[in-house]
Amino acid sequence: MDLNDALMCFGLTRQESTLYLTLLSDGALTGYEAAKRTGISRSNTYTALACLVDKGAARLMEGTPVRYIPVDIEEFSSNKLRRLEQVKQFLKEQLPVRTEAMEGYITIQGDVHIADKIRCMLEQAVYRIYFSGENWTVDSYRHILEQRAAEGLKVVVITNPPYELPKARIYLSQRKPGQVGVIIDSATVLTGDVGNGEQSACLYSGKKNLVDLFKDSLSNEIKIIELTERNESK
Repeated sequence: MDLNDALMCFGLTRQESTLYLTLLSDGALTGYEAAKRTGISRSNTYTALACLVDKGAARLMEGTPVRYIPVDIEEFSSNKLRRLEQVKQFLKEQLPVRTEAMEGYITIQGDVHIADKIRCMLEQAVYRIYFSGENWTVDSYRHILEQRAAEGLKVVVITNPPYELPKARIYLSQRKPGQVGVIIDSATVLTGDVGNGEQSACLYSGKKNLVDLFKDSLSNEIKIIELTERNESK
């Protein structure tokens, strides 16, 4: 991800993000000056600058000619996030909610979407989290795992050595490259492979037979690890 890609996540087009970055680096500019510096046509520059103002990323500096000044990224991004939180709350209150349990099998593709789903699962956990994966995968969620463990949830991690996580129960065992598995509250499971970009794929389900199957597999592996540790300590 580059700076343009990051700014586009906040609703700017590529031309708008290019102009915003130019304003940040060069200061207040007229439309003509901005077009000259970026190589964007004058008509497109004026349109994009007007959109930057509408989106809260730039402001007008009165004078002759009119100049455009950038809004600080902290202010711009905070305003965007605050409005999105307000929209989120409105949607939660107004949209219809399906109440029946999710019993199907869902394929989630791509590292970004898989990571989003795992974070959502970890945030929604109420009682227990079981997380299996290589230590670099676990580290991707270390902050939220630490937080949930500190909140009193049972957090169990199976990963390759060495690894430590405060207040979590760690079982050390070699993991298959890229493989990840997550069980939340013995109710939902996600399992599959990560680390291959858009080619990564995981299966997510709340179907009891899959949850029980994966839970039993982890439980058996934990017993083997505990038995091995006891034998090695003798």
